[in-house]
Amino acid sequence: MSLSNSLACLRRLLLALSVLAGLAVAQPLPDQVRDQTLGVVNCASSLCHGSIAGWDGSPVVQNEYVVWSRLDKHARAYGLLTNAQSRSIAAKLGLAQPAHLSRECVDCHAHNPAPVATRPAPAHSVADGISCEGCHGPAQRWVASHTAPEATHQGNIRNGLYPVDQPLARAKLCLSCHFGSSEKYVSHRFMAAGHPRMSFEMETFTNLQPAHFKVDADYIKRKGNIDGVRIWAIGQAVAVSTQVDILLDPQRGRDGAFPELTLFDCHACHHPMADTRWKPHNAFGKAISPGLVRLNESSMLMLRLILAQVDPPLGQRYSHAVVELNEAVAGKGDMRARGLALKALSDEAAQMIAAKGLTRDQLRGMALALVDDGLAGAYPDYAGAEQAAMALGSVVNTLHKLGQLKSAAELNKGLASIRDVLRYDEAYKPAEFQARLRGFRPLVATPLANR
Repeated sequence: MSLSNSLACLRRLLLALSVLAGLAVAQPLPDQVRDQTLGVVNCASSLCHGSIAGWDGSPVVQNEYVVWSRLDKHARAYGLLTNAQSRSIAAKLGLAQPAHLSRECVDCHAHNPAPVATRPAPAHSVADGISCEGCHGPAQRWVASHTAPEATHQGNIRNGLYPVDQPLARAKLCLSCHFGSSEKYVSHRFMAAGHPRMSFEMETFTNLQPAHFKVDADYIKRKGNIDGVRIWAIGQAVAVSTQVDILLDPQRGRDGAFPELTLFDCHACHHPMADTRWKPHNAFGKAISPGLVRLNESSMLMLRLILAQVDPPLGQRYSHAVVELNEAVAGKGDMRARGLALKALSDEAAQMIAAKGLTRDQLRGMALALVDDGLAGAYPDYAGAEQAAMALGSVVNTLHKLGQLKSAAELNKGLASIRDVLRYDEAYKPAEFQARLRGFRPLVATPLANR
């Protein structure tokens, strides 16, 4: 091997190690650190990230603030707290203050530093919504250094920049609002008062927002490049782990005599009494008895399929752990011990997926498994079908980019047909969903060589 090739290999190895180091970051969330929040004004200059158009020759696009402020829904999240629906929710809940002044609401609808943080600078305003520092972390220690010619991404992280480029860290951040954390949680009481149902899938939701960055050669050199389907898979593993965290939390996991009901399948209860909707669900090898409210297993189902492809022995242990947790929820066994066991397996899965990724063959197997599980009745409830549809979009899109699936128009038409069944959760019909999956299957079942 030549010296130049050896050096190239070394550089790739060092990049991989730096990426893995970032994946394992246990950095506090942006709203939980002590550093001072400075406000979006520090990013908005036309010579910083506030340029109307991108700059040629710049390592960053330079129009990040403009894209966020004009197009990103996170910038308008706080404004939602002043509408009629939010006022109604606050009134029904009997909050001491209106929604836009209540931590219960503002903590997720804006960057609202915790009381442990240094008092924000005067330029900071919660009215900015989920601002730059809400995702990238309070800028006190990194705002000056991150523009230095010698600055590195890992150096910025050491100075307090939150590593949203790394899927494990991003999943933890996104899910802290889109699912909940020990500090904030949209409870069943909020939903009963009118709050929309919570749903999240990291890769889909990332793509729904306009990108204020460009994955070019410079980006890959500094941060690496992690494909969308791995982001999806990591998000599912972290979602399961987060769900268990809330379930076992004595504060967030219970509401008086009842468990926190948002952790369970909504439509197991929300249907007419005459509609005997219960059906056996054998995805994990054992059905839950009728009359028992089962956990919302939507992300658990997805992680089961992922592990069946990338690590079958771990997948078997994981499926067994899900069954045991369900039994404990039903009163048979130690729920805390079984919950912690499932969380440990989910965390192991997230780390493994982050490090290894998925092969083409695994992706093809997963696309088929998503469809075949549906045809076998694994998605009798809306939440599971919703996650399966988003998963199919992510997996199929990646397979198409890899040249493993052709006919983009047919694939998009098929995916649109599947999504059409999921327009309204209360009108969801499992048989209709299965019919759409059946029509979609030939598009992913035939090997490319035979197409």
